[in-house]
Amino acid sequence: MTQSASTFDTMEPNLGELLTHVRDGSIQLPDFQRGWIWDDNRIRAIIASVSMSYPIGAIMMMEVGDSLRFLPQTFEGVSLPSKVNPDVLVLDGQQRLTALYLTLIRNMPVPTTTENKKEIQRLYYLDMEKCLDPSVDRFDAVVSVPETRKITSDFGRQIVLDVSTRELEYEQGMVPLYLIFDLTGYAKWKQGYMEYFNNKPEKFQFLSRFDMEIWLRFQQYKIPVIKLTKDTPKEAVCQVFENVNTGGVPLTVFELMTATFAADNFRLRKDWVDRKERLRKSLVLQDVDESTFLTAITLLVSYQRHVKEKTAVSCKRKDILNLSLGDYKENADLIMGGMQSAAKLLAREKIFDHRDLPYQTQLIPLSAICAYLGDKVENDTIKERIIRWYWSGVFGELYGGANETRYALDIQGVINWLNGGDVPATIRDMNFNPTRLLTLQTRLSAAYKGLMALLMKKGSKDFINGDLVELATYFDNVIDIHHIFPAAYCEKEKLNRQVWNSIINKAALSSRTNRILGGHKPSTYIQTIQKQHNVEPSRLDDILESHLIDHQLLRLDDFSGFVQKRAGHLLNMIEEATGKAIAGRDSEEVAKAFGGSL
Repeated sequence: MTQSASTFDTMEPNLGELLTHVRDGSIQLPDFQRGWIWDDNRIRAIIASVSMSYPIGAIMMMEVGDSLRFLPQTFEGVSLPSKVNPDVLVLDGQQRLTALYLTLIRNMPVPTTTENKKEIQRLYYLDMEKCLDPSVDRFDAVVSVPETRKITSDFGRQIVLDVSTRELEYEQGMVPLYLIFDLTGYAKWKQGYMEYFNNKPEKFQFLSRFDMEIWLRFQQYKIPVIKLTKDTPKEAVCQVFENVNTGGVPLTVFELMTATFAADNFRLRKDWVDRKERLRKSLVLQDVDESTFLTAITLLVSYQRHVKEKTAVSCKRKDILNLSLGDYKENADLIMGGMQSAAKLLAREKIFDHRDLPYQTQLIPLSAICAYLGDKVENDTIKERIIRWYWSGVFGELYGGANETRYALDIQGVINWLNGGDVPATIRDMNFNPTRLLTLQTRLSAAYKGLMALLMKKGSKDFINGDLVELATYFDNVIDIHHIFPAAYCEKEKLNRQVWNSIINKAALSSRTNRILGGHKPSTYIQTIQKQHNVEPSRLDDILESHLIDHQLLRLDDFSGFVQKRAGHLLNMIEEATGKAIAGRDSEEVAKAFGGSL
């Protein structure tokens, strides 16, 4: 049986040794770690635990090597005279080690916060008498004082504790924590303590007891350390960080790549911020985030490699983590262009705003396809095929879960199709059940947003002013989705809510028009529109038909007939967009739901 090599080592160094390495820079943090955030009480609590030899949890580190190159950063409070290349980086344990370093090694006020997140500066002491009193909670023996070294009450008028001089420290029996690992400094402090009390034997005994029961615990304290070896793959580092660092915010792939590229003096975050500002000029691209951008680049790079070397196409997390800086630089501008081409294609389909985008995730394969095609995407036949694939993904509702595998199928399948190959899998997989129309109740659904976009593309007009909904949207005339048979009327008539609240009974209208419709039945508000707003009956009929509404059925207040007819028109529109016939339009299920075939 083959024995697997371990990816980690374990050890138990002394706390003092660890903190010395933090100070000299041989132990540092990867650049993706967050800042120092612990409050005063948590600092006191960890000091109390160490003073009683209680465990504070293991520390996880990783060796620095060629395959694990991240920009390092020193711990909070560490100041080095020149750049030091660390031997290891801390993955889990930053907050604990920082708290211990700032309090036990660094002779300066510790930046921390109160429980209410107010920023404060504190110095820490051990109350010797309380430490040796078994009836006192050890937490209360760890004392934090302001920079003045005075604790006051009554708005500063009463001094509760004053340790602002060595003599006052001796008098109060308060040992500065930063002396615990400073053997010379601590020896001088003890000498001064004894001299202050004229070398009284009882004070010597008291000091000796403190050394044996408290000070020695710090010197002998060991912390379990798990150290990932140099051969650990980068994706494993990301996974391990997320598994062990449960107290913090999950590490993103972008943060890990930022730290990786920073090792080669490339500022990924700055580059992304600049690109994001350019993308945000297009409303439909305003929700593109760094993860989407990196995934799209990885998909394009993987497909390019597939074309040259016949390798598999993949853009999963491990593939993003293996993206080289060279690949990023070569393809970032291509994806920017691909996303801008995607925005133009979507505008052609009357999708102008990120809020109306059916699937944010579908931008990834769409932009990668456009980037690969370059200027060819302007060819009308190519555009028509890409759009057919796009709507198949929307109405097949194929991008709602983990999509990396589908992205890989998409870019291969679509480009192969454009080059004369078979229809891509997304079009083959597309299936729309006619009864799905009844469950499209809100714009949270991709298919719901897709149908509204297609209705705008058909040329839907406002009931009263006759303007194209697209034009009204552009000039911000507060267009929203409203009921054709008003909700108040449907509830009064006790109509089936699932039917009247579905997309079948909805249209994009201005808020002004919706107020005029009110809760009246269609025949009533139609008369109001014609008489009070001077809209000719024939003109209003044309407007209604632009929404795929049968004007005769609407004028007769024939709800069931209207639903059946409009449902059929909506299905026709989906078929036209996807180029696929919808099965089951004359099934028993459909006949029962709609009162007849569609």
